[in-house]
Amino acid sequence: MLNLFQHDGGRGTVRPMIRTFLLIAALAFAIGAKRAPSPLDGIAEAYVHLTLEAGEREEGYVDAYYGPQAWAEDAKAKPRDIATLRRDARALSVRLNAVKPEALTPDDRQRRRFLAAQLKAAETRLAMKAGATFSFADEAEGLFGVRPQLKPLSFYDPVIAKIEAMVPGPGPLWERVDAWQNRFIVPGDRLEPVMRAAIAECRARSAAHIAMPQQERFELEFVTGKSWSGYNWYKGDAHSLIQVNTDLPVRIDRAVDLGCHEGYPGHHLLNMLLERNLARARGWVEFTVYPLFSPQSLIAEGSANAGIDLAFPGAERARFEAAKLYPLAGLDPKGAADYDRLLDLLHQLAGARMTIAAAYLDGKVNRAEALNLIQRYQLISRKRAEQSLSFTDNYRSYVINYGLGQDMVARDLARSGASPAARWKRMETIISQPILPVDLRR
Repeated sequence: MLNLFQHDGGRGTVRPMIRTFLLIAALAFAIGAKRAPSPLDGIAEAYVHLTLEAGEREEGYVDAYYGPQAWAEDAKAKPRDIATLRRDARALSVRLNAVKPEALTPDDRQRRRFLAAQLKAAETRLAMKAGATFSFADEAEGLFGVRPQLKPLSFYDPVIAKIEAMVPGPGPLWERVDAWQNRFIVPGDRLEPVMRAAIAECRARSAAHIAMPQQERFELEFVTGKSWSGYNWYKGDAHSLIQVNTDLPVRIDRAVDLGCHEGYPGHHLLNMLLERNLARARGWVEFTVYPLFSPQSLIAEGSANAGIDLAFPGAERARFEAAKLYPLAGLDPKGAADYDRLLDLLHQLAGARMTIAAAYLDGKVNRAEALNLIQRYQLISRKRAEQSLSFTDNYRSYVINYGLGQDMVARDLARSGASPAARWKRMETIISQPILPVDLRR
């Protein structure tokens, strides 16, 4: 995922139809797509320009872009201001709504739904940049297309009790859990081989079910000073930069988590398939840009998290880690099964993160109270709690895309059938087609 941006100076005006068709035809030729022009092409092009210019007004808004370089350069040189972008986003939505579904092919009707959802998210984010305030639930729905149903923190108390029984002793429970997990820290000089081995296994398990572009590749970097633990910067042409944050010690379980989430079948594979299947094969220019605050992120983060259990079902993960990763890390594999059981219980607390984030962002608890709640219900150290809350400060309601997104994708995969082949086939559809969060609920 990468930031490159632009706009060609249209400023929301309707271009002559022949010019739009020529531009789309030229782009389609450049990326290998062969198809008849669509009534949506001009709107899609304007949406890309709008997104790129919004990215110039908010750092990090554009997560990836691999369309025409000239569009990126123009956006950087002549970005519209927030007020104009808001007005033009609304005008684009009106144009899109005016396109009658019966005049479109089935593929274009699906494309129209996707563009409508992305434009609603753009309007919401631009309104926030202009000073509008929303409740946590309203913001999440406006940006990501899902209204989260949050559980009270008391819902997680039975899980806390199970962990208490598993990790007995004096002192706060978070302190005991943290000490248990710290037995599984990967030494710094062994982190890279452990991560590469985990990513390789995630790739092999994904490649057994989903064909990948021959030129696909990634680079791995270790960084510091981030509010996230890992990131995939997609650069186009099946190429990613995967970064792992080492501000805090990295435990052995994070290797498979990050290998699947950032790599396969997570962000790297999703972006490769969207580029190949939609941007290049169909010439759908809207898929050359990825705005972070949009329904795309619920699909991306949810599928990346659900992909971990898809690639390593049941006890397979613990067996692989004990056989391959523990020796590489110089750790005793005898504790792998018990650690896996603890991690399963901790995962059941994931929804508490959303409840705490909502209370904090809605002003119901202050920062100190939020940190205490994170430690109590996420069972992590103060430093890890501070990193978690820093992420919420930076990305706000984006946190729903992890726990809620994972649950939605996992349920969707389960409905596809009991066989691994059926679930992998459904996963390929989710990460390679214009799927919206509402489609998962069906």
